[in-house]
Amino acid sequence: MFCLSLKSNKQFDMEKKELFERVISYFQKEMPIAETELKYINPYQLLVATILSAQCTDKRVNLITPELFRRFPTPEKLAVVESAEVFDYIRSCSYPNNKAKHLVGMARMLVNDFGGLVPDDIDELQKLPGVGRKTANVIASVVYNKPTMAVDTHVFRVAARIGLSVNSKTPLETERQLVEFFPEELLPLAHHWLILHGRYICVARSPKCEMCGLTTVCKFYCAKNRSI
Repeated sequence: MFCLSLKSNKQFDMEKKELFERVISYFQKEMPIAETELKYINPYQLLVATILSAQCTDKRVNLITPELFRRFPTPEKLAVVESAEVFDYIRSCSYPNNKAKHLVGMARMLVNDFGGLVPDDIDELQKLPGVGRKTANVIASVVYNKPTMAVDTHVFRVAARIGLSVNSKTPLETERQLVEFFPEELLPLAHHWLILHGRYICVARSPKCEMCGLTTVCKFYCAKNRSI
């Protein structure tokens, strides 16, 4: 069984490189097409949906957004209303009060500072209300195909369990480790590999190891079986 063992920095890097290669090979075969499950037709819609998806399922967001986008099809339409009106459309998602305020503030900044266009720069995106690093990375990756790695709870968990990230305490630490070892051209795809794997296989409470093809290289699975 292949398991990582930390002996020296040089050896560790070699083993980690091999781990990433095997993980990439697995996903390229099993999940050659991996995309966001949020429904959208333009960058503005994806930005709205991603803000709404914080601590909320994509399924729930996809139920909310059709009516929301019919009422506010552009940032210009969203920018001229008060958050109370937006709240009525998103009340079934988590933290609707804050998200309604963020959406209106985001739309006003898009209109006033960015000509109504969603920027492609990570730092510029993070200036928008409701947009943290994870959301900014999602937009940069999905819309503009930039080599960024958005780390949500799924990515953070899966990366740690498999061993793609080691001793990471924050999403930023995990992001840096993943960006270092995934080939740049694969980062947008790898982001979705890890999210979908965490959403449907490597779930939080009871990971479905019996359905996973990565058990021979998984740090979590190796440790679990050594303890039995």
